[in-house]
Amino acid sequence: MNHRNGFNPLSRTTAHRRAMSRNMVTSLFRFERITTTKAKALEVRKAAEKLITRAKEDTVHNRRIAAKFIQDEKILNKLFTELGPRMKDRNGGYTRVLKIGFRQGDAADMVILELVDYKLPTEEEKAKPAAKAKKAEGDAPKAEKATAKKSAAAKKAPAKKASASKAKAEEAPAEAAK
Repeated sequence: MNHRNGFNPLSRTTAHRRAMSRNMVTSLFRFERITTTKAKALEVRKAAEKLITRAKEDTVHNRRIAAKFIQDEKILNKLFTELGPRMKDRNGGYTRVLKIGFRQGDAADMVILELVDYKLPTEEEKAKPAAKAKKAEGDAPKAEKATAKKSAAAKKAPAKKASASKAKAEEAPAEAAK
């Protein structure tokens, strides 16, 4: 019987369980999809759903309550600016648990815990980060560009010297033939 047991201790100490729960909820909000064991997912889901419910109304009080649980400011901001408004019309059930089989080593039930409105990245979206990286290289500071130009010039200089010596060597036999 499981009477009056409010949570699964997951065979961990209180501090370890609390830290693991905070880390997993933060990862869920960062990536919007995580792979974990079924027992952990069911425990993490409770905390995540309560935080999303808080995030639907962006007040100082709600932000402080959520900040006790989520230590990363960027993720906290994402929760209140993106995730909360996205779930505004839902009355709960913000996450879904998808079974994916058993883990090889210990045969633990593995699941994917994801937000309900999660969309798989398409080929076009995968190409966008590469384009952004190329653009970021173009926006490098002037000092970095100058050093890059110098190193490129240094690489080209030996090639120019070699080609100049080849040209002189070719000209010498031609002049001797005249």
